[in-house]
Amino acid sequence: MEQEDTTIDADLANQALCALNQILDEPTQSAEAVDVTIEGHAKIVRLPRGLGEILRQILASAAAGRAVAVMPDHAELTTQQAADMLNVSRPHLIKLVEEGAIEYRKVGTHRRIQAASVREYLRRMELDTKKAADELTELTEELGLY
Repeated sequence: MEQEDTTIDADLANQALCALNQILDEPTQSAEAVDVTIEGHAKIVRLPRGLGEILRQILASAAAGRAVAVMPDHAELTTQQAADMLNVSRPHLIKLVEEGAIEYRKVGTHRRIQAASVREYLRRMELDTKKAADELTELTEELGLY
């Protein structure tokens, strides 16, 4: 079976990103949806704004030459896949799982982690980081160091 080449042309992705940025940043676009016209077709495609924002992130990564993977929230990951997604070692991920920081289920002797659980953990860590940075900024202002 021949594998399909899924390499994305960075220049083409950059052109698409510029066009999508113009559409998404247009003040006349609604808050709920964006209208996109595909070259060579007369129809306008109406996308939910959230999907337009996701497409913007995908195109930005592709334009920068980074690999892009789209994964549904219900996808089950092995501990190694989840560790790779978090950019941590597998033993560290196991520790997080056993501490209850990331939800999982057991399949026989193996742990399976939903992609949504990994994303939720990332979201919590980002919020904690932002909160800590805000507190540090406030403290430096109080001390007159900022």
